[in-house]
Amino acid sequence: MLKKGNKSYAIFKMKCPRCHEADLFPTGSFEFKNPFEMNKRCPNCNEDFLPEPGFYYGAMFISYIFTGWFCLTFVGILHWGLGWSTGSSFALLIFVIAIFFVWIFRMARSMWIGFNVSYRGK
Repeated sequence: MLKKGNKSYAIFKMKCPRCHEADLFPTGSFEFKNPFEMNKRCPNCNEDFLPEPGFYYGAMFISYIFTGWFCLTFVGILHWGLGWSTGSSFALLIFVIAIFFVWIFRMARSMWIGFNVSYRGK
């Protein structure tokens, strides 16, 4: 499933969707130095990662939908499944979301550009 040439490879590895070689982001997902900085172009195939103003507006919806469902599921499992209090369920949720916020942001952008750019191998 995660083989080069497959859209899921570029999305989950956060690679260039055109060549699957270069990274979309200059730092790792759990490095909080410049967490929202994105490379402007692919050094390998010269694909433009910022094709137009507002291009990543759709990624915001992907992030919002994923985060909403994750929060509902997470709190539901802790509260009703494991019997945790509402306060402690939400406290742990805030902690988890704070850690994964940058990863969710980047994954949504990776999905959005992956849906809009086709792979062209060597």
